[in-house]
Amino acid sequence: MTVTATSVGESDQLEPRTAPGARTWARRLVRLVPAAAAALSGLLLYVSFPPRTLWWLALPAFAVFGWVLRGRGLKAALGLGYLFGLGFLLPLLVWTGVEVGPGPWLALVAIEALFVAAVGAGVAAVSKLPGWPAWAAAVWIAGEAARARAPFNGFPWGKIAFGQADGAFLPLAAVGGTPVLGFAVVLCGFGLYEVVRLALRWRRTGEVRRSAAALGLLSLAVPLVGAVAARPLVSDTAEDGSATVAVIQGNVPRAGLDFNSQRRAVLDYHARETERLAAEVKAGKVARPDFVLWPENSSDIDPFANPDARAVIDTAAKSIGVPVSVGGVVERDGKLYNEQILWDPAKGPVDTYDKRQIQPFGEYLPLRSLIGAINKNWTAMVRQDFSRGTEPGVFTMDGAKVGLVTCYEAAFDWAVRSEVTDGAQMISVPSNNATFDRSEMTYQQLAMSRVRAVEHSRTVTVPVTSGVSAIIMPDGRITRRTGMFVADSLVQKVPLRSSQTPATRLGILPEVALVLVAAGGLGWAVGAGLRARRAGDA
Repeated sequence: MTVTATSVGESDQLEPRTAPGARTWARRLVRLVPAAAAALSGLLLYVSFPPRTLWWLALPAFAVFGWVLRGRGLKAALGLGYLFGLGFLLPLLVWTGVEVGPGPWLALVAIEALFVAAVGAGVAAVSKLPGWPAWAAAVWIAGEAARARAPFNGFPWGKIAFGQADGAFLPLAAVGGTPVLGFAVVLCGFGLYEVVRLALRWRRTGEVRRSAAALGLLSLAVPLVGAVAARPLVSDTAEDGSATVAVIQGNVPRAGLDFNSQRRAVLDYHARETERLAAEVKAGKVARPDFVLWPENSSDIDPFANPDARAVIDTAAKSIGVPVSVGGVVERDGKLYNEQILWDPAKGPVDTYDKRQIQPFGEYLPLRSLIGAINKNWTAMVRQDFSRGTEPGVFTMDGAKVGLVTCYEAAFDWAVRSEVTDGAQMISVPSNNATFDRSEMTYQQLAMSRVRAVEHSRTVTVPVTSGVSAIIMPDGRITRRTGMFVADSLVQKVPLRSSQTPATRLGILPEVALVLVAAGGLGWAVGAGLRARRAGDA
């Protein structure tokens, strides 16, 4: 009997211990759902970006992000925002570590995701306000504005607008640039969640406030209606005649950072491709271009200081017989410049443009002494910092005004707009992507140029050393493109335009307005929280 009693007692004690343990694990799993959803929705946002054309996935990505953030406290919202940022930026920016290893890539993502974490906290704060999707979308754009300016003069890569080159919202770029385009996409995504949330509440309780339902539907509908209404702003009609442009892609000896060690070969390749094009023009196989565009770093040997390099460029320009824009690395007064050089076949170099938005850790090294203490190889890769240009670059080439936006500059709103307001009738984005091999970086940057074409209603050419080079119409369509790591040339007649879109005229004002909206929403939310706390204390 004693044994039996003891057995029963032990059995009775085991049951209450097991059940709480199971419930504890269940609660932990439930708590992990928002974290997993935040990370996966960030990954979904990444999948919406080029080279894929799944732009519409940005909407469910922000719908899920809105779901995990709504009503959260500060600490939870910061963590969930950070996870969303990691899910989005880790795969998006993996190309930054192609040649230098995972360290810089992971450090960049860790820093950039902090901005997204702050946005997450802001979205959670405004999520209980009437019409919260609009406030929350403005908070996202405020976060993008901050990322585009700091640290080290900003890093706008991953703006929502840059994932919409194939999307239905693209015409909104002509209305207010990347801030308005991005705001519309995020608003529609948050609006999608709000509509679903209210529909489920109505199904469950049969009660939904009409004002809330109306605001939810407007959040979903207004961006779509706005995009349709903006469609007449998108045109590829020639306003100032047309020009036949040639884009040269000479290719490089090999991919990676060490392609620079064969600078003369890169120059020779671009000269050779230009001479090959000249022979085809002479044979009547290709239309004669009015001017020729070479990519960034097509002559990393300074042609002003090196007679051999000057002779190679001069021979190529004379063979084609039209002005050539050459991407060079030039030293002047002891300073290094990433420079575009306008080369006349008869007069030689007649104009220059120095890149203004230079790339941190690529063209100059912030915190050089600290970085050197961590890894001397990094300081060896950037032995001398490039200096910044100070003036917009618009070359007059056979009567056409061509605005120069060198590679990394295409990510910055101001750098593109300044060329258009300075009179550019078309834009060229000379680039050098050989450092990043066959990564998605090339396609992400190409999408930026497509958005810029619509934003300012200008033809955009993209001459790249190793590809993908392209010609983009003012409506964002790619009409000619090359492969990667091949020598090739593109020749096409393109429209010249001088009218300015609302986005060009307004400049930074739409972004300022949205930042003010975000500040107003955050102020309202904080004030409401303080009043509720005081009422509770009373």
